Amino acid sequence: MATKLFDVHFHIIDPKYPLDRNNGFLPDAYTAPDYLEELKRLHIDPVGGVVVSGSFQGYHQEYFKAAFDALGKNYVGITQVKADISDQELDKLNHLGIRGIRFNIFRGLTATPNEMKQLSDRVYDRFGWSTEFYLDLSKADDDTVSLIKSCHKASVDHLGMMKCPDKLKDLLSAGVPVRVTGFGRIQYSRLDLVKLLPDLYQENPDGLMFGTDLPSSRARYRFATQDIELVEEAFEHDSNKLQKLFVSNGQNWYLK
Repeated sequence: MATKLFDVHFHIIDPKYPLDRNNGFLPDAYTAPDYLEELKRLHIDPVGGVVVSGSFQGYHQEYFKAAFDALGKNYVGITQVKADISDQELDKLNHLGIRGIRFNIFRGLTATPNEMKQLSDRVYDRFGWSTEFYLDLSKADDDTVSLIKSCHKASVDHLGMMKCPDKLKDLLSAGVPVRVTGFGRIQYSRLDLVKLLPDLYQENPDGLMFGTDLPSSRARYRFATQDIELVEEAFEHDSNKLQKLFVSNGQNWYLK
């Protein structure tokens, strides 16, 4: 039976549109039809999701419209924008289907904490957009953690990347959701995750959101059905908890 999924984190890489090398890396093509076909092979029934701009897409937004047209309804975008972006450009992005911004600290973002806070407040006040932080949470100092908590609607990518369960629990208890994504790139082992995920869920049942992270660029291994099976095992196949993790938590965060 297919797994219903609101995929809170995946990338579309369409070579028809601009791409920038990041630390010498340029990914292979992965179009919206490629993504939908892969989900079909993985027996995943998509009910929507979130297209996330990667480091290799810089501040380019051109690819989103074609991606949304191919994906269909209930898909939104998270993108990277310059701190001095105009209100007019933000309005265009909102009309297009963008619903949040991303600060890619892990890949070398140079924005200052003050710039991040101001931009986060600005897009929230104007549209109710979210702010996503991609960072090594284990190295985040108190000021960075405070910055994340101070944003009106903030979340953290890829379980914070490196092992930091206490910091994840602290953020979840403060109402900051965590994306359960990128098992092939994070420091936690698969056995770690089976124990960690129920502990995090207990901290905030509404705060865990699952995504494929396809096409898993620069990860040690690509997303597979075994990742879904791992989550099902961690929650002892509890359908209510899995429905929140796989579908409703993400829908409530991004679509409402």
